[in-house]
Amino acid sequence: MEQFDITPEVEEKILKNVFSSLEPLKLKVISSKAKKKEVIFKKIAGQFEKDKKYTEMDVNGILKQIYPEDYSTLRRGLIELGYMDRTSNGSEYWLK
Repeated sequence: MEQFDITPEVEEKILKNVFSSLEPLKLKVISSKAKKKEVIFKKIAGQFEKDKKYTEMDVNGILKQIYPEDYSTLRRGLIELGYMDRTSNGSEYWLK
């Protein structure tokens, strides 16, 4: 996973551009740029509770509220970018 030095100002600008609402969280577009993805997925990961186990259905339910157009890409991104982990059979998900 790449690490970016993202200032609070840059993070705020990215959030304003990609989300139509921060409360509740509503994503307009999934950026293909790595730096923007980092900000997007960090924000989305914040919607999950630490030390809580989620089923795939639970995760999908939360992500559908954020971006119903392609919640499965969000789920994959949370895993690929290292914000969440899951069992090998996909039965449980949790924040790292």
